[in-house]
Amino acid sequence: MKIKTILLSSLLLSGVFSASAQDLYFTKTAKVNFDCTPVNPVENIDAVNNEATSFLNKKTGEIVFAVLVKSFRFEKALMEEHFNENYMESGKFPKAEFKGKVNNLSDVNFAKDGDYPVKVAGNFTMHGITKPINVDGTISIKGGKIHAKSKFSVKLEDYKIDRPKVVADKIAEKVTIT
Repeated sequence: MKIKTILLSSLLLSGVFSASAQDLYFTKTAKVNFDCTPVNPVENIDAVNNEATSFLNKKTGEIVFAVLVKSFRFEKALMEEHFNENYMESGKFPKAEFKGKVNNLSDVNFAKDGDYPVKVAGNFTMHGITKPINVDGTISIKGGKIHAKSKFSVKLEDYKIDRPKVVADKIAEKVTIT
C-alpha cells in the first residue's frame, strides 16, 4: 500500500557522493525515504531505498537523481507488493528521476567542511508524469566527502497515483520524501 511517491524521494540530494572526476561526483548508494502515513494511522506507511543513483557536477550545479521503484523496501511484504503493483505500477514505470540544477551553487565551498543550504530546481518524473519542482536542501562537506539532504512533500494526485476510496483514509494525500 506504500504510495508510489517513493519515487519522488529520488528527486533529491539524499546521498553520499564519491569523487569520480575532479568536478563530477557520483554514487549508486544514495538513500531515499518516503512516508505516506496519514494523520491518524492504522499503521505506518514508509519505505527506504538504498540504491538510488545520483550525479552532481560541482562546476555547473547540474544534478541527476534516479531510483528504481522496485528497490524500495517496506516493513511488510504485502505493502511492498501493493506499492509496486497497485500504486506505482513499477512494471510500467520502473524508475523515477530528477534532472535539475543547484541554483545557488556559488554558496557551496567544496574545499571547506561545513553545511551549505541550497535551492534546487528541475524536472521530476514519477509514474510517467514530469513536473517542475523546487526544493530546499543542504549540502554538507566533511573530509572531502559530499553529503546532500532534502525533505519535501508531493501530492499523489499530481502524479496520477490513485488512493482507492477503500483505503483513502489509510494513505496520506501527500508523501514526504527525505
